[in-house]
Amino acid sequence: MSKKISAFFCTNCGYESSKWMGQCPGCREWNTFTEELVEKKSAGSKRIGTSLNANAPVLLKDIEGNDGERITSGIGELDRVLGGGIVKGSLVLIGGDPGIGKSTLLLQVTKNLSANGSKVLYVSGEESLKQIKMRAERVGSDFQDMYVFCETSLNQIEDVINREKPAVVVIDSIQTMYTEEVSSAPGSVSQVREATAMLLQIAKRMDITIFIVGHVTKEGAVAGPRVLEHMVDTVLYFEGDRHASYRILRGVKNRFGSTNEIGVFEMRKEGLTEVLNPSEFMLSGRAEKASGSVITCAIEGTRPVMLEIQALVSKSNFGIPRRQTTGMDINRVNLLMAVLEKRGGIQIGDCDAYVNIAGGLRMNEPALDLALSMAVTSSFRNKYIDEKTVIIGEVGLSGEVRAVSMCEQRVSEASKLGFETVIIPASNINAEIKKIKGIRVFGVKDIGEAMNLPIFN
Repeated sequence: MSKKISAFFCTNCGYESSKWMGQCPGCREWNTFTEELVEKKSAGSKRIGTSLNANAPVLLKDIEGNDGERITSGIGELDRVLGGGIVKGSLVLIGGDPGIGKSTLLLQVTKNLSANGSKVLYVSGEESLKQIKMRAERVGSDFQDMYVFCETSLNQIEDVINREKPAVVVIDSIQTMYTEEVSSAPGSVSQVREATAMLLQIAKRMDITIFIVGHVTKEGAVAGPRVLEHMVDTVLYFEGDRHASYRILRGVKNRFGSTNEIGVFEMRKEGLTEVLNPSEFMLSGRAEKASGSVITCAIEGTRPVMLEIQALVSKSNFGIPRRQTTGMDINRVNLLMAVLEKRGGIQIGDCDAYVNIAGGLRMNEPALDLALSMAVTSSFRNKYIDEKTVIIGEVGLSGEVRAVSMCEQRVSEASKLGFETVIIPASNINAEIKKIKGIRVFGVKDIGEAMNLPIFN
């Protein structure tokens, strides 16, 4: 026996309440509750799926590990973000803006897996069979053991998975799926949560890998409750402008690897292709002898990436100066500009400032502080910094330049790309860095010392 009643869910975190509330008690967000019809079951009703903990508890030392249970996707950049390959029995969520390449990437992955002998099931709730065939012909024709199923009912999808027993399943997308046990519409909080729970049980029970595609909201988060990200094993986000050719795949959560790795792709006619040297394309098209442009080196996981930080400083025409950033935290930019004015002695309190990281990357690493400070100084003085100079360092509130991690790898990357001078924190200079040939290394202790170096032209 069951009856349908009305309940309220927070669209941000999934908090459930019997009445509407202005502020969610779970995530403290305002006006996020929506009303949905739910079905309350009696105590004797049975939940669909097999419990993950049906067996008796065992000792941890008696469990056999499976460190090598990974499948290569055939795409090196994706394997890097996943931590070395696809883990069997995992549930992977891929989010991103519409048209950025989520379905294209998964279609290329399924093509490579099917070519290597893995049985793949591609489930689409948004496209017809002919539409999927058209996209498949664009990325290649080597689809050996791949099955396509257009359905939105998870109960039928579960029956097909139990019958076909594929090694990898793709669900495109989770917002279109529904289960008959929940009476609300597809895409609602309760449907998305229940659908993800069913897919999680299927993945763990049958030891198969399931990729699910998630739409994003205007704020850039996966549509649906935040609890969706907690349920899955891995969360990957596609970043970048859909109208640009380059895409960044970033790992936000990964139970089987690091969350600091990124994968760089380029969208072409035949699909997404790997960018093996991100530093090269990040610096392509750089203007010569332009003030406000500084090269720095960031670390994404184990990979050093060369970046161009651009700053534009001009006198404000209004009473309140405007500050705008792209790719960096605006609060960090305001903090560094205050340090420049207090410790560096330049009057920029009445100036507009615009800061941009070229290439569409988003970075919050403190090692970019000194480069940003020098870019602002360069634009304010209207003097350009030598194009063969790389600046690395963290800046404190007292104006001191603090040490950064993995400095040796950053200097080596700058040397490989043909840069001649690198400015780093004085505390980072050691014997290993001095051994790097082909590049001059200068150590600075504070921001005033860096501003007085003969690098401005």
